[in-house]
Amino acid sequence: MKKTVLLSGLMGLFVFPGLCLAENDQTGKGPVETLDEVVVSATKTEEKRKDVPNAVIVIDEMQIEESPAKTLGELLANELGIDWRTYGDYGGARDTIRIRGMEGNATQVRVNGVTVNSPSLGTADVSKIPLNNIERIEVVKGSGSVLYGSGAMAGTVNIITKRPKREETDLKASAGYGTQSTHRLAAEQGMFAAGDFGYYLTANRYKTHGFRSNSDLSHNDASIKLVLDKGDVLDISLYGDYIYRDFGRPGVQPPAGTRSYSLNGTEFYNTESASLLDRGRDNDAHAVLNVRSRPTDWLDLKFRGDYTYMKSYDYSRYIYWGSAGGSRTWVNNKVLGLEGDVNFKPFAGANVLIGAEYKHYDWENKNTSLDAFGADGASSNTDASLHTTGVYAEGQYRPCKYIKGLAGIRHEDHSEFGTEDLPRFGLIVNPFQSTALKFNYGKHFLAPTPNDLYWPADPYTKGNPDLQPEKGWHLDATIEQELFDNKVFLSLTYFHWDLKNKILWAPDSNWVWTPENLDKARAQGCEVGAKIGPFYDLTLALDYTYTDGEEETQYVTRRSSYTPNHLFKGDLTYWSPFGLTATATVRYVGDRYFYGTDQSATDPEGTLDSYITMDLRLEQRLYEHWLLSLQANNLFNKSYDTYFGSFTSETSGQTSLAAFPGAGRSVFFQVAYEF
Repeated sequence: MKKTVLLSGLMGLFVFPGLCLAENDQTGKGPVETLDEVVVSATKTEEKRKDVPNAVIVIDEMQIEESPAKTLGELLANELGIDWRTYGDYGGARDTIRIRGMEGNATQVRVNGVTVNSPSLGTADVSKIPLNNIERIEVVKGSGSVLYGSGAMAGTVNIITKRPKREETDLKASAGYGTQSTHRLAAEQGMFAAGDFGYYLTANRYKTHGFRSNSDLSHNDASIKLVLDKGDVLDISLYGDYIYRDFGRPGVQPPAGTRSYSLNGTEFYNTESASLLDRGRDNDAHAVLNVRSRPTDWLDLKFRGDYTYMKSYDYSRYIYWGSAGGSRTWVNNKVLGLEGDVNFKPFAGANVLIGAEYKHYDWENKNTSLDAFGADGASSNTDASLHTTGVYAEGQYRPCKYIKGLAGIRHEDHSEFGTEDLPRFGLIVNPFQSTALKFNYGKHFLAPTPNDLYWPADPYTKGNPDLQPEKGWHLDATIEQELFDNKVFLSLTYFHWDLKNKILWAPDSNWVWTPENLDKARAQGCEVGAKIGPFYDLTLALDYTYTDGEEETQYVTRRSSYTPNHLFKGDLTYWSPFGLTATATVRYVGDRYFYGTDQSATDPEGTLDSYITMDLRLEQRLYEHWLLSLQANNLFNKSYDTYFGSFTSETSGQTSLAAFPGAGRSVFFQVAYEF
């Protein structure tokens, strides 16, 4: 009954939208979201938003620059259907995106077409992707396995980086300093250097001491995009980037009253951090070649070749009952990808896409144990190779302006678990030019990672080569409505998904942690969004997501772990006549349950409380080329926790539940020159 009342009330927003609107002001400022906006990621073809069956989020360069977000994760946090997760929000904490209550490995993140999800972990650490490199973000929600293969179960985040513009020279350099001894240097430059050849360069250096002991981060990245633009006849782009990060891993915050503890002259933990010694280091590089040709109006040819190199290093020290140990672990991932597709229009209203994709993975794990003094001990080395081949086809047909249908299928062949067939169906109804009703239904799957399959056996952990892929179905239905000459954009989506063979790392009968296909999961919910403006130099965006998620273990069915029922985000932007831009962002995250390792528990072992944060960004343009900005995150210094973990006190010998705390208030000032 409550859900019916809620949905009825939300539908009222679409029936009586004019009750809350002011007089239209034709300032022309700010991004305008429309049904005629072109989206590429949903169908791998250029389609107007009203012709795409998925619910889509589009964020352009202006929105990125005006946002107070420090990272891509913060930028996407609490957008419709999106939950941003991080283990404590410290500098080197892994940022993951979860869509509609699915795990982070169910969202595929791509940069210029190359997948940046870690092959060994399955998730994408979006904190590594610099914001000043991004021209546009398209988030396509719903099953995308037909076009994108494994890991596109909840959705796909497609990031398009900046490219040079003809007859323009882009140049921007900035420097900034803030709390926690944070400093950042950034530069970007792009132009067409000779005829049809152009380039775009970006570079960033970022360092922070962090808000807790051992939460420091040193980040450096650089990217280049080379472009040969011959128009529709031929467009070639070659993109490459390199990212290096060195960071501390502080662990949970120990319970109140915990004292610092040292052994053999080395301090292991203190009142702020459960680990003062654990460190991490990432070396990532990507290269992607994109070739496109549209020789005629009815034929579009594309080819992509990409190479990914990811090397992670973890240094871990532990102490238990006065005995110390540890390990050093290197994980190397190398991925070679090739993809080509042909898109043709056999007759009016029809569109057919046919393509094939191949990926080859090389994985290596090297581990060296450490003794009580941190000296190297025994070493082990494990490596493996696997590959996948996907062949897909998708057809679209619009017999008239009121309706369009879509159907597709992918055949995936995986070297470890065999084949999988993945269908997808879509329907778009346009009863009016400013209205779109969308229905999307597809099968999805997630292949086990090399870590899941091959992790070397030791007394505590081991991989499982007998794992099967996770798979299920995803349904969503969306209403999108434009009003007042595209000054108002409203959307309402209902979604439902299910998943079986969920891979879960859990202790076996000998208390060795290993992955198994144990759980099932499902969720349903709704997403309600409104983009209003510009009115009187103001734009307002309001997003609300309700998620009712369940996980089914071998013993019980219970509310999904760490999944909030309620998410809300509000963005308000103001442009002054004298060059000042102000943006305020408010986010609300509902409470989240944690059950520990007990697969039979229905009551949570711990609950992360709901919280609200507010971010603010002020930017003033001076003398046309200079920009001064002041940014405050978590403005009211709200305390909140992001995950649970355990902490064992060496003084008392007691093990207790502890949490990863979110970052408090931070302030950052920046000066930039833009040409």
